Amino acid sequence: MTGMADASGRHGAQQAVHNEISGGVFFHEVIQGQVVNVHLPEKIVPALSGMPPASSTFTGREREVADLLQALDPGAHQQRGLVTAVAGLAGIGKTELVVQAATRALQVDRWFPGGVLFVDMFGYDPERRLPPERALDGLLRALGIPSEHIPPDLQDRSRLYRSVLAAFAKAGRRVLMVIDNVSTAEQARPLLPSDGITACLITSRHTLDLDARLHDLGVLDEHASVELLGQALQHARGPDDTRVQDTPEDAAAVAALCAGLPLALRIAAALLADSPARPLSSLRQALEAAHTRLQRLRHEDRAVRAAFDLSYQRLDHEHALLLRLLPLNPGPDISTEATARLTQADLPTTEELLQHLARAHLIEPGNTWGRWRLHDLVRLYADELGRADGDDDRDAAVNRLRSHYQNTAASADSHLDADGRGSPRFADAVQALAWLDAEHRNLVAIATDAGSAGDPLLGIGLALSLARFLDRRRYFDDWIGVTCSALEHVTRIQQFIDNRARSADHTPQHEAGAMSSDGFEHARSIVELNRAMLLGNLGTALSGARRFEEAVETCGQCRAAARHLGDRRREGMALDTLGTALVQTGRFDEAIDAHTSALDCFEQAGAPAGRILASLGAALAQAGRIEEALNTLLRAGAALQQAGDRQGEAMALGHVGGLFSDLGMYEQAVEAQQADLGICQEIGDRYGECQALGNLGRSLTRLGRPEQAIDAHRRELALSHEVGTPYDEGQALFGLGVALLEADQFDEAADIYRTCIPLLEEHGSRGQAGEALNNLGGALQGLNSFEPAIDAHTRAAEILREVGNQGEEGRALHNLARALACAGKQQQALGVYSRAASLLASSAGSRTARWSTPK
Repeated sequence: MTGMADASGRHGAQQAVHNEISGGVFFHEVIQGQVVNVHLPEKIVPALSGMPPASSTFTGREREVADLLQALDPGAHQQRGLVTAVAGLAGIGKTELVVQAATRALQVDRWFPGGVLFVDMFGYDPERRLPPERALDGLLRALGIPSEHIPPDLQDRSRLYRSVLAAFAKAGRRVLMVIDNVSTAEQARPLLPSDGITACLITSRHTLDLDARLHDLGVLDEHASVELLGQALQHARGPDDTRVQDTPEDAAAVAALCAGLPLALRIAAALLADSPARPLSSLRQALEAAHTRLQRLRHEDRAVRAAFDLSYQRLDHEHALLLRLLPLNPGPDISTEATARLTQADLPTTEELLQHLARAHLIEPGNTWGRWRLHDLVRLYADELGRADGDDDRDAAVNRLRSHYQNTAASADSHLDADGRGSPRFADAVQALAWLDAEHRNLVAIATDAGSAGDPLLGIGLALSLARFLDRRRYFDDWIGVTCSALEHVTRIQQFIDNRARSADHTPQHEAGAMSSDGFEHARSIVELNRAMLLGNLGTALSGARRFEEAVETCGQCRAAARHLGDRRREGMALDTLGTALVQTGRFDEAIDAHTSALDCFEQAGAPAGRILASLGAALAQAGRIEEALNTLLRAGAALQQAGDRQGEAMALGHVGGLFSDLGMYEQAVEAQQADLGICQEIGDRYGECQALGNLGRSLTRLGRPEQAIDAHRRELALSHEVGTPYDEGQALFGLGVALLEADQFDEAADIYRTCIPLLEEHGSRGQAGEALNNLGGALQGLNSFEPAIDAHTRAAEILREVGNQGEEGRALHNLARALACAGKQQQALGVYSRAASLLASSAGSRTARWSTPK
């Protein structure tokens, strides 16, 4: 502070006196005069740089940092941007995020010339928790206020603190406040500035009720997690430590086991840094054991469990009990309704408890309202607590939850049964499917885990209730898993009945609990019926998953079980599925026999046989028995139409269209396939619509209308992503590529086939992948890229030779010869032409794969 008087008027009474005071912020009267003697106390320098340093290992949060910087920008003129609260799970990296943002903000010219004030409120540590009045005492001292001027009570301290910040702001010395680790709004509220200029960042494990802009911080994705692991390890050990870069699979696995939690990732890096020779595979193996993972995620004074403990200790009994019970749900998330069954509370109470846990960031809201999920490490932590607490009655809770899933799934399934009456639990099939879609992963987890709780009947019941849903959604892998698990339960029940029957042979009939031989036979017949139904479902699922040889074997078992029961209709269903699988393996005559036998079974059972006829017609067409196939398919269409089976009618129309296309009757094929498409759209059969679009596109291509074909295949491709499998996507891409070739759109056709070929190799057939390679070569020839075309045709011919498809091998060699000729290699081309002609001549009378002729 400086004071100046006019020198020339020092002894003249009439001269004006001028004082100028600068270099400080003042809160009391300032004395001015011609001669002033001031005895100043010892100067106190404001401590406005007490923030911890930003870590050099920070990644994956650029978007979040940008959001915070936007809120801190003094030129943004945001109405609610001056106070920003970052909330998230313990160990999620809240403090590091605000420190990084604050550090960058301080480096921007004129944003915070007054510096930064940082205070850790230790809100979740009962021993170190800082009351707001103590925090204010430290902040005022840091702002340069002498201790004797700091009032004793909270309200006065808050007023003085806000006045000081306002004075700094008015003087052009705007300050950034960082209030870290706050547990309640009451702990933070007295520390909030009120001048409309000073900015403030707050961190908390809770979503606080403050007049602040809220930011919920989530976990790191896999890429950022691996990057943080590598950065932290090299920070400790130097750039020569490349264990993370050298073993990316192990690094990704360790990152996944840390579940994107920065605290866990940094501990993992520290454990690796302790032992430079330790490979990541060793740490991966140590963390894979779920029951010890939290114990191993500790290093010196850092531990994931200890961080969670501080949050858990703040919960009351009801919230703590709910947190301990939530891991009993085996799926990735849980609905409010299912949680209510778990806890035996009403829905409003349950929702309120869940919301409180979400505000504490111990659980997270799901993708839709009314669904909740646990972070993987919190799940392990809560499950450990639940197992250690003997008063939770976990067995009763899990039985209530499983009964809820089983009963509701059965109600939903009743709406998918065309012959049944829908349960009043759901208004219609749309609502039932919506529930099944939402609970899909929970239901599968429950069904495959039911035996561990000693309730195999639940696993069997769920497997049967889920069959129509899993079939409709084409979740074949899930269907196979659920059904195989249920069949294991059936085997155990059969063994139990047999053991009891043997014991009963030595037990007098009059004793209590004794079962008669008729009773045992009745129990066996019920179990055998369940086994037959499950085997039938498994055969269909295996066929849908394109595991045809396994499907053939399973259908044989199902047929034998149904015949033993005298169930002719179920035997016919097994034979029908068997025939479909045999067609896919090229055993057409056997398939015709199976479908014919299935037709006999249905006729003997008096059951509608329209779909069996359609399958038989398709098999006859594949065998080249065209006239029989057409007559059979027309009979099937009439029967299905009369029975009101619209989905079956569409299926028959699809087969008719394919047959017409094979015969070169493309106009009639398009007409049948458009009718098939119309029915599928009418009844909401999205997968049927996908298949109909593919069939239609192929016929339009052959009819010489490639632009319309391209449109159909693009729609097919979009639907395959939505309702199909990778195999369906490969088929859609293959058909689209052919249409693009016909339209001379070679660039896109080449790109399509490059995407298509790996899908066909993994999920389709090696032979079709060879055909796709041949077509890729044709697209490359259209682009005058003859050397790459030669390579594609050569590889195609090799694959097609391996699979024994002489016709397609001949076509590939024919195209190879043309590419060689165009590349100026006429001598080689002549030799390849000769081989191609020989193969094409020898295969002229045989049927070749459909839709594969390259341009």
